[in-house]
Amino acid sequence: MGDSFIWIVRHGNTFEPDDVVTRVGGRTDIGLSLSGKAQALTLGEHFSERMFSSAQCGPLLRTCQTAEILLSFNRNAPKLKNIEFLREIDYGPDENRPENDVIARIGRDALDNWEKNLVAPDGWKVNHKFLTESWKNLINKLGSLAGHHLVVTSNGIARFALLAINVKLESVKLPTGGIGCIKIHKDQTKSVPCWGARPDCS
Repeated sequence: MGDSFIWIVRHGNTFEPDDVVTRVGGRTDIGLSLSGKAQALTLGEHFSERMFSSAQCGPLLRTCQTAEILLSFNRNAPKLKNIEFLREIDYGPDENRPENDVIARIGRDALDNWEKNLVAPDGWKVNHKFLTESWKNLINKLGSLAGHHLVVTSNGIARFALLAINVKLESVKLPTGGIGCIKIHKDQTKSVPCWGARPDCS
């Protein structure tokens, strides 16, 4: 059996530069903005020569749209499967609130602790064990199949893939339209060839 590559993609933008950016979580189902659709098209062009063995995404509109646009560039693209745990975390009282309001409530240190150490601020609903185990199961399943596999999700959920394989990076964040890759080698060891870049890391 050959190597397996799990391409983890964050959905595209949901806001335009002049919009008030809010912390969009699992309870806020909005679609891609024009720039987000452009990012999805760029992802599609980037992966157009990649033959995916499987494709899965979270159930929210922004992730579905990103995955569908990306896969539209693929010949014989696999059927897209919705997986509930890939949705997004629940930001509790900060759900869909402007970022300045979020920082005012929880403080910059709490937000930094989330970004660096996955310590959820007070009020956020994050089940670390469930998300880590769900990623482990998905990675093990896809890793048992040689080839390339697409997973489109959100920033809050994507970072738990690294926790599932015990990899610590300086930054766990994926930018909108960004890419991460987990490689499962023939001996079942795992590595991270790229994480956090926009379409220029393959």
